Amino acid sequence: MRKTDSFEELLHRYRGMLFTLCNRFRHRGMDAEDLIQEASIALWRNRDRLMVLGSVQQAALTWKIARNAVIDALRRIEDTESIPEYHDEVDEDRSMIQALHEMISQLEEPDRSIVRMQLEGYSYEEIGARLGMTEKNVSVRLVRTKEKLKKMMGVAE
Repeated sequence: MRKTDSFEELLHRYRGMLFTLCNRFRHRGMDAEDLIQEASIALWRNRDRLMVLGSVQQAALTWKIARNAVIDALRRIEDTESIPEYHDEVDEDRSMIQALHEMISQLEEPDRSIVRMQLEGYSYEEIGARLGMTEKNVSVRLVRTKEKLKKMMGVAE
């Protein structure tokens, strides 16, 4: 993100990620819009830190701040209903897949195409032929892109 970008542009850039995160928790006492508002407030409070980071670090920090804000909001709920002790693993898997696709869409070309083609089952040779690269180049770019995605999603190595 460039220093000239505004906070509104930051929210717009990560709206899909915020919706995915907040939608995952909506069934636990608050609806997604309330949780998005809580996350947006937390992001606003940390805007100075966010605005100076590169896109990968910014995405990871945005996810972390928003997730923590959602968890804090849920802790503050004084509702007679308790938060269920179970969670829907299928719903959570779907949410993670949606978050992954949002992260992939933020990648620059040709990395975005390489990842999408690899997910569709194309071999390195087929990807290379379509994108005009060697198999080795496809392999190296894919490894580096996977590392970027792990950082964006906050996955520990």
